[in-house]
Amino acid sequence: MRIFHHLYFRVLIATISGAALGALAPEWGVALQPLGESFIALVKMIIGPVVFCTVALGIGGAANMKKAGRVSAKALVYFEAVSTVALILGLVAVNVLRPGAGFHAVAASLDAGAVHGFTEKTAQTSLPAILRGTIPNTFADAFTRNGSLLQILLLAVLFGYALNVCGEKGRKVGDFLDPLSRVLFQIVHLIMQFAPIGAFGAMAFTIGKYGVEAMGPLAALMGTFYLTCAVFVVGVLGLVAWLVGFNIFRFIFYIREELLTVLATSSSESALVPLMEKLEKLGCSKPTVGLVVPAGYSFNLDGTNIYLTLAAVFVAQALDIDLSLHDQITLLLVAVLTSKGASGVTGAGFVTLAATLSAVPSVPVAGLALILGIDRFMSEARALTNIIGNGVATLVVSRWENELNIGSLRRELLAGP
Repeated sequence: MRIFHHLYFRVLIATISGAALGALAPEWGVALQPLGESFIALVKMIIGPVVFCTVALGIGGAANMKKAGRVSAKALVYFEAVSTVALILGLVAVNVLRPGAGFHAVAASLDAGAVHGFTEKTAQTSLPAILRGTIPNTFADAFTRNGSLLQILLLAVLFGYALNVCGEKGRKVGDFLDPLSRVLFQIVHLIMQFAPIGAFGAMAFTIGKYGVEAMGPLAALMGTFYLTCAVFVVGVLGLVAWLVGFNIFRFIFYIREELLTVLATSSSESALVPLMEKLEKLGCSKPTVGLVVPAGYSFNLDGTNIYLTLAAVFVAQALDIDLSLHDQITLLLVAVLTSKGASGVTGAGFVTLAATLSAVPSVPVAGLALILGIDRFMSEARALTNIIGNGVATLVVSRWENELNIGSLRRELLAGP
């Protein structure tokens, strides 16, 4: 049957099989952790060069720098508006549903050491640290030392600008980068064939390590978070998609293969390149895709934004700490800043949450120990929401630039990938 040849089907089977193995033989599941980590490492290995070439070619090949600047400005305006809505939605959901009420945890009894490694890193999400972290020490450092996407984006923008203004000489360099970019994309296609193996190992480890029962005590938090992400995708992004002229459910179905890969690996980076290719098939120009999608992975993290405000207030509720309106607004404003540095930090969601929570001294950061065990389970929803949000953002900016044929877009979504 043809369905067995589809990558999304193989990833789905591998995910289910991994979950079953983790539940039935936890020690075997934990032992398979290297499979998932190795697949993510393969993806991260190639992401930097792909993003650099794509963004540099997008800017360098623009008809003029005014258009490239206009696209970037529109993308940032959209990112900030939607990200703020996501942060507010997280606050509203946790205050209405109150998943932490009745937990009655005692701060003194929490294992502060469990989150010590994370809280040591929270300084990385301050504004000065984010600015310093955006500028690499050398050109090669951005690709080799820490793999910061923000640093790679900075270099790509500068390189693309230089290509654009150098005229004929710049075009010669661009003529070299274009086939190089195609070769890198082929490497990504090859790596994606190992997605089922990575998905199997990652899911087996997650269930084997934490167990299905680990979800029980904090099911209310997880349920609230998953529900809020669903409301955001269907309600907020669905409304945006409707205003642009397409159906959000058809778009989700169109990128189902990428979503399954993200679901299994808990990393939206694993689907970055395939998402970019599908957006081009939907009618977005290559320069726009090259500018908006990589930038969105740093500045348009809708799922992470929901998680920040929702989880921070949950910890306060669980510790029976009543946060005032002023405290919650402070959390919101701090999260607007800290979320922008999330993509370049290891354990991004949890580290950024620690930085955000530190803005309210009345809530001990040690309270994060309450959710440390299930953070891995919530990372899937964060990653799924992030990738859907970035796909919609690219279509919005393309329509804003009057380069998107809505008729062709609808036909492509209807026909499927």
